[in-house]
Amino acid sequence: MARKTLAEMTFSSIYPLYLQKIERKGHTASELNTVITWLTGYDDDTIAELARTDATLANFFAGAPQLNPNAKLITGVICGVRVENITDPLTQQVRYLDKLVDEVAKGKQMANILRH
Repeated sequence: MARKTLAEMTFSSIYPLYLQKIERKGHTASELNTVITWLTGYDDDTIAELARTDATLANFFAGAPQLNPNAKLITGVICGVRVENITDPLTQQVRYLDKLVDEVAKGKQMANILRH
């Protein structure tokens, strides 16, 4: 079976994985939704709806109300690659979300995760 590209993956397939990751570390769905909302502008109801649909990650990010302008302040390494050096916009957006989820899982203070 061929691997799906990031663009073809569905939000509904990764949301539960993000949730499992943070819950294993004692964090909540509310914290997960907070970072998703900060990054994308989606509200909790829309996040829940998207987590039940077949919306691809490409559609998820393309339909985002507003990508946070401070997302560019997200730096660090995800999957061995510095997120600030990723040139493909969709890949960078997905890795921004990955980085935020990692920071929640690691117990970083929400005020520091939500770069202002």
